[in-house]
Amino acid sequence: MAEENKVQHSYDESDIQVLEGLEAVRKRPGMYIGTTSSRGLHHLVWEIVDNSIDEALAGYASHIKVILKDDDVVEVIDDGRGMPTGKHAKTGKSTVETIFTVLHAGGKFGGGGYKVSGGLHGVGASVVNALSSWLEVNVYRDGKEYYQRFENGGTPVAPLKELGPTDKQGTKVTFKADAEIFKETTTYDYEVLRQRIRELAFLNKGLRISLTDLRDGQNREHDYMYEGGIKEYVAYINKNKTPIHDEIIYVEDMQNDIKIEVSMQYNDGYQENIYSFCNNINTHEGGTHEEGFRLALTRVINNYARKGNFLKEKDDALSGEDCREGLTAIISVKHPDPQYEGQTKTKLGNAEVRKIASNIISKSLDQFLLENPDTAKIIVEKAIVASHARLAAKKAREMTRRKTGMEITSLPGKLADCSSRDASECEIFIVEGDSAGGSAKMGRDRRIQAILPLRGKILNVEKARLDRVLSSDTIRSMITAFGTGIGEDFDINKLRYHKIVIMTDADVDGGHIRILMLTFLYRYLKPLIEGGFVYAAQPPLYLLKHGKEEHYLYSDEELDDLRTKLGEGAKYSIQRYKGLGEMNADQLWETTMDPEHRILNRIELDEAMEADMIFDVLMGEKVEPRREFIQENAKYVTDLDI
Repeated sequence: MAEENKVQHSYDESDIQVLEGLEAVRKRPGMYIGTTSSRGLHHLVWEIVDNSIDEALAGYASHIKVILKDDDVVEVIDDGRGMPTGKHAKTGKSTVETIFTVLHAGGKFGGGGYKVSGGLHGVGASVVNALSSWLEVNVYRDGKEYYQRFENGGTPVAPLKELGPTDKQGTKVTFKADAEIFKETTTYDYEVLRQRIRELAFLNKGLRISLTDLRDGQNREHDYMYEGGIKEYVAYINKNKTPIHDEIIYVEDMQNDIKIEVSMQYNDGYQENIYSFCNNINTHEGGTHEEGFRLALTRVINNYARKGNFLKEKDDALSGEDCREGLTAIISVKHPDPQYEGQTKTKLGNAEVRKIASNIISKSLDQFLLENPDTAKIIVEKAIVASHARLAAKKAREMTRRKTGMEITSLPGKLADCSSRDASECEIFIVEGDSAGGSAKMGRDRRIQAILPLRGKILNVEKARLDRVLSSDTIRSMITAFGTGIGEDFDINKLRYHKIVIMTDADVDGGHIRILMLTFLYRYLKPLIEGGFVYAAQPPLYLLKHGKEEHYLYSDEELDDLRTKLGEGAKYSIQRYKGLGEMNADQLWETTMDPEHRILNRIELDEAMEADMIFDVLMGEKVEPRREFIQENAKYVTDLDI
């Protein structure tokens, strides 16, 4: 290595840092909670709530309260056994202080405290303490109340103190996140907390979880408890769909201390919605429990179809895709020693779970189909229709294939492609209308920007199978342009543009087209959204001319601010843009396409289940849920044209 590249610094014993106690957490918080953004802030709440849920899973807690107080203070109370308060043999401190100040100290490491635990590392309480400006714990145990306070990132103010007698039982943890760590925000989002608390209540049947907001100006509370557990969860997810059989199928069994719960119901739609959990953690990437479920489902339905002569010997077997069409399912595993793949805990890796899940589900599902022949017939016939549609879709899919990214002749005729073949710098603008498409083609940077104009509204894919989706010229054009293929042919490595930009008018029709586009991408090309490749352009709403100056404004607030700045006597003209076609090529480039000045909003889906349900509401067959959604959210709309 060249001499000038060397770090000019000593390297001896004094350079080796040993971070003691909770210093490591404060130094590298991302290693423990993933991020110090809003998501990391909310993660603090879940670390404490998870400890209370562990008490519930162990059979001791029945009610957990989460309370938001003024000044970004959070309080979590449970009615479990209360944390142990005696002196800890190894640390010489009280066990409460040990739990809150020593990493990897807890009842989850083989001491028999918990059979099943949501926390993977046992660092929850101590990490929350480390990342709080102060934290207080009250323990109600054996008829006595104990109290301890920590400040400045987990430093005890005094040892654990006995306050006196009590008839309460459980633990109360109160903390304030440290603004020096959470620089982005220390304000909790009630909706984020509410959705996760509802999910936790579904996943732990009979457990009551309350959320109360006592912050200034707020007075709201939600209380969740589901005796039916994940059966009620499936009913909730399917509430905006039309089920094709009344009874929700439910499976529950245990093998080798591994508890498997599955709940499922088919609807008349074409999307599969399968959500899996291990110890209450949403395993977004699936894993062995989901693989076992899929194997069992496909095998059992095929066996039933053959035995019942729905399928003849000469017929091809139903694919897993056929058997899952229109299926909503929750798979929940409680495992004493879960092994996750990767740092994010989103894929379960325990090999033994695959076989256990497959065996339990096969046996129960087989029995259900035999005992409910009418329902079984409906399910099998839906899978057979899906298989016919799949074969039709396969033929249609071949029309969207391109052998290489260089075969320009196979690209859609309306596409004005870019000259670069480096996907990482290439962008494609999906533009509403030929007029705007013409301006965009003239105004673009031809080297890296491609333009694909769309005429009219695209097909609402929420109400269509893949074979019909692929019969749409507009959709075929997009798939061919993107280069990834679709369905089982999908390959994200063949994506030709790393920015897919939806560019529609800033009016109601433009908004509808954008939703139709997002519905298609979400339902059939979801990895594009998950990978952060999809954006919505934000064209200006106004052009204000003041003398020789031109100001493009993107909201009513910006317009009001500029008017105030110019003053009452100022002379100016305002043009309200209703459509992209009203702009000439230079204006469209300058305001909406120029990477130096444009505003692009990346489409992100933090919560797949909520996104599924919103698409169901907005684009599904049922009118009433859509009307309710509009009524509930109308108060948030400031300009109907946006």
